[in-house]
Amino acid sequence: MTTAIPHAAAQDARPLTGGKLLIAALLIGLGNFLVVLDTTIANVSVPTIAGSLGVSSTQGTWVITSYAVAEAITVPLTGWLARRFGAQRVFLTCYLRFAVVSMLCGLSHSLGMLLGARVLLGLVGGPIMPLSQMLLMRVFPKERATQGTVLWAMTTLVGPVAGPSSAVSSATRSAGSGSSLSRCRWPPRVDCC
Repeated sequence: MTTAIPHAAAQDARPLTGGKLLIAALLIGLGNFLVVLDTTIANVSVPTIAGSLGVSSTQGTWVITSYAVAEAITVPLTGWLARRFGAQRVFLTCYLRFAVVSMLCGLSHSLGMLLGARVLLGLVGGPIMPLSQMLLMRVFPKERATQGTVLWAMTTLVGPVAGPSSAVSSATRSAGSGSSLSRCRWPPRVDCC
């Protein structure tokens, strides 16, 4: 059992070049971007979400809290998960589950259902940000590591900028339907509002 983990880690650690590097970097960066974007959209959309679910804005803030607490639980576990199952496998699993659970958030019709989905979203989204940084450092050759760091920083900084504009345009087009806000950003980015 212990021999499989170093072998898997060695496969994950190989730097890429050319088109493979570009595709891997964009997909890893997209995962990081979507996690940051999700948090920003929820923060900006609390009044709209609360209104569409028929709850107060104070109750609507639980949408943010439930995600943040669940994410805070899984971030410290990321290193253990990566060592136990392999960083690439954990990242891909969380990435795909983030897409599915994000869709569940968009389909929620009650505060309880939305909070449950947001907890799940935080649990699968928590490892994405630290793993994306680690995987970018692994896929970029050492001489291009700065480019990997810049890509990660850029996707981290662009999410909070894109989130409010995405949430406002989604809310405007959906005429107050808070549930459609979550469906607007699940991977691949489908603008379905």
